[in-house]
Amino acid sequence: MTREGNVQKPAVVVAVGENTNITKPKNYCKWVMPLLRLLAFGATVSATLIMTLNKQEKTFVVATIGTTPIQATLYAKFQHTPAFVFFVIANGLCSLHNLLMLAACFIGSKYDYKGLRFYVIGILDMINVALISGGASAAAFMGQLGRDGNSHARWNKICDKFDTFCSHGEGAIIASFIGLVNLGLNGIKSVITVSVYLNFSMILEISAIQKRRIYPETTEESSPVQ
Repeated sequence: MTREGNVQKPAVVVAVGENTNITKPKNYCKWVMPLLRLLAFGATVSATLIMTLNKQEKTFVVATIGTTPIQATLYAKFQHTPAFVFFVIANGLCSLHNLLMLAACFIGSKYDYKGLRFYVIGILDMINVALISGGASAAAFMGQLGRDGNSHARWNKICDKFDTFCSHGEGAIIASFIGLVNLGLNGIKSVITVSVYLNFSMILEISAIQKRRIYPETTEESSPVQ
């Protein structure tokens, strides 16, 4: 208890001085974050490249005049479906994000300002999780429609005709969801890291306040004489 005049106030006990043992939290970028970033980067880049290069050409007989068949050549490309275009853009942006965050893990501490980079990384992670989630979900919906069709809307399936295109698209979607899982883990780790650093900063601040209260003469001696 501390006494100021006739009023007693409870004192917050914090160990200070030579015996103070405050351990700084470990750097979250040691190996966990780079590994998750690398896995997410590989998955999103693979999904982007597979879907971008995914196309198939097929020739069908559409009519017969006498004994002469009339043929038509059809193409299946990701550009024909807006959902697949959004899928490529979303995974490409997430690949760029993971590449920049990998660089931030190794050199970001040199340009950090009061732990601001942890807040920025956490916010960017959540934005990219939402982005890639939307792209992968939209592509998965269109893939299911192309594989099974929709009898109620009389939309015919196309995967029985463009099987290579559909199988490559399925691989790209699976890779994108793997990247989504890794990005989600990165986001959770970023939130935990921000919480740890906030608690650590609060402990340091309380420790400094209590040290000034317990050893006021140290502060007075260190201040210049007016």
